[in-house]
Amino acid sequence: MFSNIPNLLSLSRLPLGVILFVCIAHEAWLAGLVVFSVAAFTDWLDGWWARRYDCGTAIGRNLDPLTDKVLIGGAFIFLIPVPGAHIDPWMATVIVCRELLITGLRGIVEATGQKFGADWFGKLKTVLQCAVLIAVLLLQTLRQYGWFEPALAVLDWVDIALLGLMLVATVGSAVQYTVKAVRLLR
Repeated sequence: MFSNIPNLLSLSRLPLGVILFVCIAHEAWLAGLVVFSVAAFTDWLDGWWARRYDCGTAIGRNLDPLTDKVLIGGAFIFLIPVPGAHIDPWMATVIVCRELLITGLRGIVEATGQKFGADWFGKLKTVLQCAVLIAVLLLQTLRQYGWFEPALAVLDWVDIALLGLMLVATVGSAVQYTVKAVRLLR
């Protein structure tokens, strides 16, 4: 079950997450940006591979979002104390709580024999979370290398706008998934 390519790609995000957390803790911003970009690519690739070669599994439907949650949630938590990241503790809490809620609902619904995979709103939320993390890591890299300050100010506003959109999508997708789970469990 774990040995198919999509599941191995999903599992690869766990060690990539640990490396990312070490990079953030040690302010190795460029390395963190590269590691996160590779991890985000594996997320896209595992889904594409599973659909293209029809090798999706129940384990994969649960493993993929679980490893995403570790990677994304951990990154937001590690970025809380970073000046200029604009990540407040309440934001990371909203993200982690949404992920725990959906993981629990997925387990309950799938235990009844029904599929409870990702939909477009959940995918949008993931894309926005990745965009925010890439923006933060890129900004920290540019700051570390002494980029032109007015350009950084513009990029800061882009990051803040992405962060706001991501939080709206995070809460919105939590509501949508909850409504979907209630309907499936009736």
